[in-house]
Amino acid sequence: MERIDISDEVIEFLTRRIDSVPHLEALLLFWDNPKTAWSHADIAARVYVNRDKARAILADLARHGFVAPTKESLEHYCYEAAWDEAQIMQQVATAYRNHLVHIANLIHAKAGSTPAQEFARAFKFKSKD
Repeated sequence: MERIDISDEVIEFLTRRIDSVPHLEALLLFWDNPKTAWSHADIAARVYVNRDKARAILADLARHGFVAPTKESLEHYCYEAAWDEAQIMQQVATAYRNHLVHIANLIHAKAGSTPAQEFARAFKFKSKD
């Protein structure tokens, strides 16, 4: 069985601060291109989501302090390197490159149940202890 070597710091970062795989891919795009200003249309095209979802991703990343609107346009965002004093993004990028499926599964699992699963769970009978 393959040993997955992902640091606790990376796992904690992913579980606490990343909401979805498109969020992570957008953040990695910003990190890898720190001088580039990206619009929601740019992000939508690069991480394969619609423009409304890309707007929401940018808002979430900005709320976390990962990106910020440019001075020239509130529609374009740039990477904010100051938040990454511990330089976790290099570790995250390496882990994602080497263990894409495992990290994607980790992010999907933390999202919890789907609405359909939650609905079905509401009708399950619980045994009395």
